[in-house]
Amino acid sequence: MIADDMRARLAALNPTRLEVIDESESHRGHAGFREGGESHFRIRMASAAFAGLGRLERHRLIHRTLGDIVPRIHALALELAES
Repeated sequence: MIADDMRARLAALNPTRLEVIDESESHRGHAGFREGGESHFRIRMASAAFAGLGRLERHRLIHRTLGDIVPRIHALALELAES
């Protein structure tokens, strides 16, 4: 499952809080929706790895960490905080 892969990769950033939420069902009928889900995700995460990074740098760090997962999904919402 994509969500499990996301959690495993994000563990490298030593999060103090990590939620990976599959929001696909709420996008039924919209662009990018796939039957069975795994198309729209929200990540809520806090980590010391975000210290001193602006919003854009934090997003880039998540995208780099997730690597080849990102092109396999339609949408990724990020709520990131320093812990």
